[in-house]
Amino acid sequence: MPLNYLDFDYSEDADGNGTLDAMASVLPAQLPALQSEIAAVLAWAHAHWPGACTPLEDGGTWHYDLHGVQEVQSPLTLSFDEATGQLHTTTGSAAPPRTTLTLTLSGSSDFCTALREAFEME
Repeated sequence: MPLNYLDFDYSEDADGNGTLDAMASVLPAQLPALQSEIAAVLAWAHAHWPGACTPLEDGGTWHYDLHGVQEVQSPLTLSFDEATGQLHTTTGSAAPPRTTLTLTLSGSSDFCTALREAFEME
């Protein structure tokens, strides 16, 4: 299954354990699709490595960390008053909120290889 919103960066430690980090920031219309991708990745991991979702240092095979934030941005109109030498700002209407979700997966070499193959990560 190819991923359209999640673009994972992969790193590996000296023991061969891997970490995959992804961050995506979307407008409200794309949020359900992003959430579906995250759910698909986590459902796959739980289905293919059941009972193994525990940090590696505690004897697990894989683990994840998921965070999110929603931000509303308001554009600023900026102008410079040449006569007074001052900058003036006017706040515009707020744009739709952007939601940023981050997903970090860590796991054994076997887990990371299988995950990367399942989701066609390079």
